[in-house]
Amino acid sequence: MYLAAFPDLQYTLHDEVAEGDIIAVRWTATGTHKGELNGIAPTGRRFQVTGTTTACLRNGKFIESWSNWDALGLMEQLGLPLSQPKDRATQIRRSA
Repeated sequence: MYLAAFPDLQYTLHDEVAEGDIIAVRWTATGTHKGELNGIAPTGRRFQVTGTTTACLRNGKFIESWSNWDALGLMEQLGLPLSQPKDRATQIRRSA
């Protein structure tokens, strides 16, 4: 899905830490939005986001992984509209 949306997608790995069968990686991804992404038409905009991935390996193969990355930053860089909260309690908290 991401390679279709960002055909020039590149990852730069900054740090890798491993202990036993667990590995953690801090990374940066860059690319250009040239294809559809979940129904979003290509914007032609470039992006750069950071993230971390922790994975569990068994016999040299990934069996499970967990990633945290800046999805909001991606949406902002692509110029996508961000939805506003619609529930009243959230609006009250924001105005306080």
